[in-house]
Amino acid sequence: MFVLEKKAEPIAKVQNLVVARYRDGRIVKGTTYDFGPQKKGFHVVPLGKEGRKVTEVLFSDLKAVFFVKSLEGKQDHPLTKDVSEEKAEPGTQMKVKITFLDGETLMGTTQGYTLEREGFFIVPLEEDSNNLRIFVISKAVKEVDTWK
Repeated sequence: MFVLEKKAEPIAKVQNLVVARYRDGRIVKGTTYDFGPQKKGFHVVPLGKEGRKVTEVLFSDLKAVFFVKSLEGKQDHPLTKDVSEEKAEPGTQMKVKITFLDGETLMGTTQGYTLEREGFFIVPLEEDSNNLRIFVISKAVKEVDTWK
């Protein structure tokens, strides 16, 4: 009797486009396959670069990790409207305004946060944002304001 065995197909790794912003102003752009909020860091592979040197990125050095649609970003980045009045998705989400130690601010929604953790995710309020979600590093935050 002849039995064909079906080979198990490997599970595809999820590729995320990311922009890692350091507290000292440096920026690393590329893809990551091993990001996890419970880890101490992850790796970024630059796109289209010869040699494709992988960069190890530690959360302790960062301000935030931006998960993006495009590494080029939006050219008209500064907000031209007040997004504080935009509606958050219904449910348990709350609106947050994050003020970093360097004075920069971000606004979005979150399922919840605690500054005792390494970081927390927010989703931008702007519908046309290049950012899909942002992992904010707690130690880089000066203040968090919340509202519904």
